[in-house]
Amino acid sequence: MSVPFDPRKPATAFDHTTTLVAVLELSGKSWELGASVPGVSRRPRRKIEVRDIGGIIKAIEQWKAEAGKAGHAVSRVVLGYEAGRDGFWLARALQQKGIEVYVMHPASIAVERRGRRAKTDRIDVDMLLGALLGWLRGEPRRCTMAPIPTEAEEDRREPGREREALVVARLKVENQIGSQLIRFGIAGFNPRLKKAAQKLEDLRSLDGRPLPPKTMGKLRRLLAQHRLLSEQMKEIEAARQQVVTATDPDRIERMIQMLVRFVGLGVETATVLAHEVFSRQFRDRKALAAFVGLTGTPFNSGGSTREQGISKNGNPRVRRIVTQLMWRWLKFQPDSALARWFQERAGGAKGRIRKILAIAFARKLLVALWPYVEDGVLPQGVRLAAA
Repeated sequence: MSVPFDPRKPATAFDHTTTLVAVLELSGKSWELGASVPGVSRRPRRKIEVRDIGGIIKAIEQWKAEAGKAGHAVSRVVLGYEAGRDGFWLARALQQKGIEVYVMHPASIAVERRGRRAKTDRIDVDMLLGALLGWLRGEPRRCTMAPIPTEAEEDRREPGREREALVVARLKVENQIGSQLIRFGIAGFNPRLKKAAQKLEDLRSLDGRPLPPKTMGKLRRLLAQHRLLSEQMKEIEAARQQVVTATDPDRIERMIQMLVRFVGLGVETATVLAHEVFSRQFRDRKALAAFVGLTGTPFNSGGSTREQGISKNGNPRVRRIVTQLMWRWLKFQPDSALARWFQERAGGAKGRIRKILAIAFARKLLVALWPYVEDGVLPQGVRLAAA
């Protein structure tokens, strides 16, 4: 496996005398740029127009010249900002200008714990700058960084996320249709049928009367929305299915083809795992489990020791799909070593103990699939689908 990016600590030693460290506080109306400049005691700040890359470069060049006048030649420029709505396009644009960019996880940055705390762009810049400087010095738990994906990597993840949004939107429409019909004593109407439009016109209330015209108009529009959402889902699913039969797969497509060989692991699950998890790099199995949010959160302070449950700090989309896969694995792969491990320990356990073991099993399953897609290490006792 390739050497991963460690979000907890920098790979390069930090030299205060030659490194200019800057941070950006992003908002919809203006950006605030602050910096720590070698040889300069003050912390300069600058208002930047939104998406003004040229303004950022100009400010950094001026600060480099100011450091030069103070007798410090800047050989490294580091810039950080919080992950948010702007995503990673800014990081990629600044990297092309030769700037070392880091994107900070907002939840990893410590804030004051007062009931009411002052919050301004100036305070936020100071907070971000302090967190980034501490991270560059290797101070533990100052903040963690998000790996910066390429544009192609982000584009690959869009269909799966779009399909998930379409599923939610279609279910909302189905609930609206059901809510309208139940007002007239009608239940059991299925909008997913091919002849749903025809069946809608034939519906009658419980006393045999046709539905009111305004209600029928709304139901027709809802059914048209449902049909459009279903068609869009079918387009995504058809493109997803083509990956399984691709003759010249790339790295991610090869992972999907490997995963669908397992009995009980479908194309949707394989696609989500490949795009959202295994396309990334992890330093070890703990980092992999932490990314999904399947790690424990111990409370051990003074004489008090207890377990607070799983963190749920990771990717909820992946955690949901792994939980579903866990139960399917027990059904379709009962003779695998992982399934036997769970059955031996769970036995007749119920309630909280069984849930704890189920989460542990889900974590072990995810960790077992990682070396399989990377190096072809087949989990023990698994059953493969016929070629």
